[in-house]
Amino acid sequence: MRRLSTFLIVLFISSLLIPAKAQENKDESITWYSFEKAIEINKAAKKKKKKKFFVDVYTDWCGWCKKMDASTFTDKQVAEVMNKYFYAVKLNAERKDTVKYNGNIYVNPSPNSSRSTHQLALTLLKGQLAYPSFVVMNKDESVITTIMGYREPKDLIPLLTYYGEDIYLTKTWAEYQQSLTSPGK
Repeated sequence: MRRLSTFLIVLFISSLLIPAKAQENKDESITWYSFEKAIEINKAAKKKKKKKFFVDVYTDWCGWCKKMDASTFTDKQVAEVMNKYFYAVKLNAERKDTVKYNGNIYVNPSPNSSRSTHQLALTLLKGQLAYPSFVVMNKDESVITTIMGYREPKDLIPLLTYYGEDIYLTKTWAEYQQSLTSPGK
């Protein structure tokens, strides 16, 4: 009887811990939004709750994009920094639908053709089509910078911090990188 009571107590406590562990794991992944949903959330947020945007511009055929999804974007630290500072947005550069944004209508001019670029991706990337590319936008939805190419977590985290913490407003990227490698800092 004592063993059964002990077993039931352990089972009960374990059942209480499972939802907490599931929530903990949920917080370890990036919360991705569509472009439209991120803009909607930003517009509805109070001034202090607004975030910057990190837009992952990808294509379905891009191998490096898939590698980013499988490795970099699954990294716990990347997810933590990304979720803290940004609305993380997935934007398929070859999406087929129409997007209304900022008083403009963006379309894919040849939605039935392969590798036809959507006008929103073309606009955000300023015509520089390379995948993956990442567009960092401020809280007012203006483009701060574009980052091109695959990044490992150790390379992406400093970039996310640099823009997320507004360090870019007071230091160049080179100065910031130097501060990361300087002894005593």
